[in-house]
Amino acid sequence: GPVCTNLGLKPGQRLTVKGLIAPNAKSFVMNLGKDATFLGLHFNPRFDAHGDVNTIVCNSKKVEEWGAEHRETVFPFQKGGTVEITFGVNQNDVTVHLPGHQFTFPNRLNLPVFDYFDTQGDFTLQSLSWE
Repeated sequence: GPVCTNLGLKPGQRLTVKGLIAPNAKSFVMNLGKDATFLGLHFNPRFDAHGDVNTIVCNSKKVEEWGAEHRETVFPFQKGGTVEITFGVNQNDVTVHLPGHQFTFPNRLNLPVFDYFDTQGDFTLQSLSWE
């Protein structure tokens, strides 16, 4: 999927992602961080992948070292549907705004700014905006 660099997202700013979920989706990923090796938020909705069904798995990654997985059981995604997800950057965490649900994930790497974003898997990016 597409990769964005030099985003410059700081606390108080938001990144809004809109896109289309594949009709036969197993999972998709959105990564936010400093670069591909320092991920402050690895956001991975799984329809049926890695032993998880209809679960959002979040994590952080420092070079090759993954942190502890965080699971959300609220799953507002539909195969073949469109979705809008907003990531709000705060001082100590990221707030993930989903349709009808939100949760926070800690900024474990203490990143002062999020410069990197990518998407992977069964998701087609339609638009990306930040404020």
